[in-house]
Amino acid sequence: MQDYWQLLLIGIMAFLYASVGHGGASGYLALMALFGTSPALMKSSALILNVFVSLIAFIQYYRAGHFRWNLFWPFVITSIPLSYIGATLPITDSLYKKLLAMALAIAIARMLFQPVDKKETKPVVLWLSLLIGAAIGVLSGMLGIGGGIILSPVILLLGWGRVKETAAVSALFIFVNSMSGLYGLFQKGFVPNTQLSTWLIAALIGGTLGAYQGSFKFNLQTLRYILASVLLIAVAKLYLT
Repeated sequence: MQDYWQLLLIGIMAFLYASVGHGGASGYLALMALFGTSPALMKSSALILNVFVSLIAFIQYYRAGHFRWNLFWPFVITSIPLSYIGATLPITDSLYKKLLAMALAIAIARMLFQPVDKKETKPVVLWLSLLIGAAIGVLSGMLGIGGGIILSPVILLLGWGRVKETAAVSALFIFVNSMSGLYGLFQKGFVPNTQLSTWLIAALIGGTLGAYQGSFKFNLQTLRYILASVLLIAVAKLYLT
């Protein structure tokens, strides 16, 4: 019965995250923490799920005409190599759980509070975007996330992009960072989780539906509250264990 609940929650996570242009790694990691998956398997599993769901999300947002290349490239120049480096850095289980808990707190805030779209956007500041990309890249590689959950609120707070433009950029940002982080893990000889194939099916179904709905006007606030509660429980567990 636990396996069925886990598949259902992974599918719902993928649906919600893809609807805002994210791959869902922070959500998958929260579920794995709740279901007792070892940290060694959590990172690689989340990155693989992230690759597929974020690519689906990007395709849908790109088809809807929301992608801006000039909002994307300054971040990835520094994030891709540093995501690879971050994935190869040794990290204790205790530190991993604490850092993941902080990333989940950001995910909760992003899920609960929907940004107001702005009519006008500001030009991207190159040196700052390079610095932001580098910082997110290292953290992404260390935790096994794509970094979009951090990048998207930063872009919106700085006024560099509109909501759907930010979602499109975040989706591709997550994809390339997840690929870079996975390559770093492959270099270390990681072995995928045996349950990954069924998780991937659930994530692909949820991600495809969520990305399609999210690229148009869509809101399911009640479901976001429920999933935010799941993330909050995971944060508590990570800090207490």
